[in-house]
Amino acid sequence: MPQFLFGTPFIAAPMAGGTSTTKLVHAVHEAGGLGFLAAGYKSPGSMAAEISAARALGIRFGMNVFVPDPDALSPGPKERAQLEAYRAELEPEAARYGVTLPPLRLDDDDAWQEKIDILVTDPVEVVSFAFGLPGREVVGSLQKAGTLVVTSVTSVQEALAAAEEGPDALVVQHASAGAHSAAFLDGIPDTSPASTTADLVARVRAAVGLPLIAAGAIMDGNALRGVLAAGAAAAQVGTALLRTDESGARQSHKDALGNPEFTETAMTQAFTGRPARSLVNEFVQDHQDAPKGYPAIHHLTAPVRAAASAAGDPHRLNLWAGTGWKHARTGSARDVVREFLNGL
Repeated sequence: MPQFLFGTPFIAAPMAGGTSTTKLVHAVHEAGGLGFLAAGYKSPGSMAAEISAARALGIRFGMNVFVPDPDALSPGPKERAQLEAYRAELEPEAARYGVTLPPLRLDDDDAWQEKIDILVTDPVEVVSFAFGLPGREVVGSLQKAGTLVVTSVTSVQEALAAAEEGPDALVVQHASAGAHSAAFLDGIPDTSPASTTADLVARVRAAVGLPLIAAGAIMDGNALRGVLAAGAAAAQVGTALLRTDESGARQSHKDALGNPEFTETAMTQAFTGRPARSLVNEFVQDHQDAPKGYPAIHHLTAPVRAAASAAGDPHRLNLWAGTGWKHARTGSARDVVREFLNGL
């Protein structure tokens, strides 16, 4: 196999909320890829325990961390009123399952500093960031500890801003990718959006000199080869692994990906207050005007999503999925990764 970034062209995307398990990362490693764990929504102690568990397996892995948004931690009166109005809008959803919506929580930075401190003092091979720029100091501290640092971007403008901090590589995420968008620059219109992941990679490749990891609708070996030809050093794959045996995704989520009842995906803020691509279900349709407000809205909808999962109701779950979801297959993640790498 040719030499690729991190020794492989296949990177398993970090999927927060329990989907990216050590079992999944282990399977990806055994098949020749590099898996990522996700620190998002976990306590620092849980993140550290997961790192220890992965090390005990003797596998290579990376860790992804969410960058907190200072504006979301201190919303103005208008934004707070919008969040309260959305909470009222969600009351019938809660009543459907007999659960109680929590009060607004506006102080959750996902234990940012504690997680960074752990990763600096007990470094892992790779740390990637999503939802913003970690800052030069954080990037430098991790690199000094021996960690490769990767920042996620969704446009040329974001890539240029991220490159200023000196990361080792960039994840270039196209809008076709499932789950949360990594976008962090607001108010900069893209007058000519990239039509494909390969197109976006080529544009970023022309603007920055860093190694690039392509993400978005990469569902098979042909798509992998396409982004490599466009200038990517590797591909980050998520949706293609969601239905595998080792994935920790809810069974209702896995089943929905194979259910012909669901016919399209859309970007929605309804579940978390941050744009994310999901299968279009009743919740997405009913709350198309959900306000921005991550992670406050994530906390508001959590009881509804948990109850829906327990009831086997896919219409009130966040069914994250990229535009190529119909090609996601069941079985072992080892087989999925090997098929991607076949012929490379």
